[in-house]
Amino acid sequence: MSDAASQPTATTRPEGAQAKQEERRSAQPGTARRQSGGIVASVKDAFLAAILAGVLGFFFLGLTTNIAPGGLAITTRWGLLFTAVAIVFAGRLLLNLFVFQTDRPITGLISRGASSVQIPGLGKALGYALFGFALVLPFFFTTFFPGQQRQFIDLAILIMTYIMLGWGLNIVVGLAGLLDLGYVAFYAVGAYSFALLATNFEFIGFWTALPLAGLLAAFWGVILGFPVLRLRGDYLAIVTLAFGEIIRVVLLNWYDFTGGPNGISGIPKPTFFGMEFTRGDDGVAAFLGIEFSTIHRFIYLYYIIFILAIVTNIVTMRLRRLPIGRAWEALREDEIACRSLGINTTNTKLTAFAIGAMFGGFAGSFFATRQGFISPESFTFLESAIILAIVVLGGLGSQIGVVISATVMIGGIEMLRNIGFLSQIFGPGFDPVQYRMLIFGLAMVLIMVWKPRGLVSTREPTAVLKEKKKISADMVAQGEGH
Repeated sequence: MSDAASQPTATTRPEGAQAKQEERRSAQPGTARRQSGGIVASVKDAFLAAILAGVLGFFFLGLTTNIAPGGLAITTRWGLLFTAVAIVFAGRLLLNLFVFQTDRPITGLISRGASSVQIPGLGKALGYALFGFALVLPFFFTTFFPGQQRQFIDLAILIMTYIMLGWGLNIVVGLAGLLDLGYVAFYAVGAYSFALLATNFEFIGFWTALPLAGLLAAFWGVILGFPVLRLRGDYLAIVTLAFGEIIRVVLLNWYDFTGGPNGISGIPKPTFFGMEFTRGDDGVAAFLGIEFSTIHRFIYLYYIIFILAIVTNIVTMRLRRLPIGRAWEALREDEIACRSLGINTTNTKLTAFAIGAMFGGFAGSFFATRQGFISPESFTFLESAIILAIVVLGGLGSQIGVVISATVMIGGIEMLRNIGFLSQIFGPGFDPVQYRMLIFGLAMVLIMVWKPRGLVSTREPTAVLKEKKKISADMVAQGEGH
């Protein structure tokens, strides 16, 4: 008798296809029970989230006050509140069923599907296409949107300003891995430096004060860098946050020097080789032999910030390929290993803070000359949070990611003013601009769930041995505090 026949029936194990069939049969009841339990738990979690949204939104969405004779009149908006609660319930339920409480999250399937379709040279072609479109953007608006050209060009200037700020902060956060929550301080230093120089000294114009404002902002970046040389992670973030608030409070209370809460007004506009954009024989329009239009000054401002942003990008990309740029990336990956290689981490951190602050100062000086008026209210912590969100959502260390996220975030928030169909859904008194921060936060949550490493999830190594190819962002460290 063979060995297989002599074994007891209870100890005989199926093999091959029979074994897989037995595994499927035994797994089906457990899987069904697990799925039903997951659905129940998802519904309970969505219900709790809806209750929490209803409690938090009761005073913000359900009630509103209007000025009435004799005082304030309280009106209710139960439809808006119930709609928000229903959206939270449905959104949380879908997230639980397809992302959080499932073995195969749909975000992973989307990411794998997007990563499997790779077109060689797509990033470079997209960069050239965006550069070409940005180059002719003002004339595109004046040709196809003559009635709204002022609004769209002004919006493009605002987006380009945040792109420049994002690229400046990307040096500190994305390349060097130093979490900076007070970047708006350098923005404010550049703006006030330019405003004080231009208003107190008549012989100093925009092009003269611009480099001076950048140098002063870089100086303050070095001053911030010295106290935080030994700090890492959350402690570094807290100190930079405190530095930003110190600058704002000083600007607010030093009334004799900064104007205090009244700010500084009458800031001169940039000139074109000494000629102003005015109507007359000494204006730019008369010199060029064209008809005068007020839109010419806005087009000129757009190309100024466009050139400043391009210079920021070129300098950043060139520095990244130099030894200092590789030292930044080594510091981001591992500071201890960076020191063991003989890299001076003190100088590395100081250069990152100084160069990032310099570009923030350039953007601040442009903001001052564009607005013609500045005050401490323009440089709050919210500005730092928005700039940091642009860098994180775009992808730490990614230049094209900053462009995409700044366009989506800043342009999307401003475009809410032109959305009229929402008032038909939520009522005639609904203004989407009032809920821009709520929509902004919801968009951040969705993007972070879908793309935890940012919209651009690939990175291009600075130094390569044989073959130059992009790698996943999961293989790149994000620095301390992320």
